[in-house]
Amino acid sequence: MLSCKEATRLMSEAQDRKLGLGEKMNLEMHLAMCTGCRHFKSQTNFLREACRRYVDESRQHKD
Repeated sequence: MLSCKEATRLMSEAQDRKLGLGEKMNLEMHLAMCTGCRHFKSQTNFLREACRRYVDESRQHKD
């Protein structure tokens, strides 16, 4: 079983690379049982999407 530290590291790495099958399975198992890490994943996804939208909007205003 992954620790929260390992799970958050994998979630961060998943933003930049494709996780292996074992990594994905371990992470999903951890997320199924850990509310804190589910919240972390939700928050990082929200921040990533907000940054994307900000950049896209900034580009539109420059054109």
